[in-house]
Amino acid sequence: MTVAETLASLVDRFNRHVERTPAMAEELRGISRTIVIRLTDAGSYAVDLSAGRLGNLRSGAPPRADLTVTTDEATFRGLVRKEIGPMKAIVTRKLSIDGSLEDKLLLRKLL
Repeated sequence: MTVAETLASLVDRFNRHVERTPAMAEELRGISRTIVIRLTDAGSYAVDLSAGRLGNLRSGAPPRADLTVTTDEATFRGLVRKEIGPMKAIVTRKLSIDGSLEDKLLLRKLL
């Protein structure tokens, strides 16, 4: 599966989860963010959070992002498969997250 296909699958899984979890949908209501996933060896992708849903997944990074997640493809795949946890990836400097504290906390909901 390509990185783009993996991201599309994650977006779909997240949106289905929000549909089944009214409390989460309510918590995300009114939040609008652009999130960039920058893979140092496989390009960048962006997705928008709006109206409690992720959408508009696209290749490339927009000029402005609210939250940027930077890692390499191997670590990204390890995170997706839950072979490595986000905290371990951060501590070992395989993952960095740039954004406000509020947006970093928001990312926890998205994972």
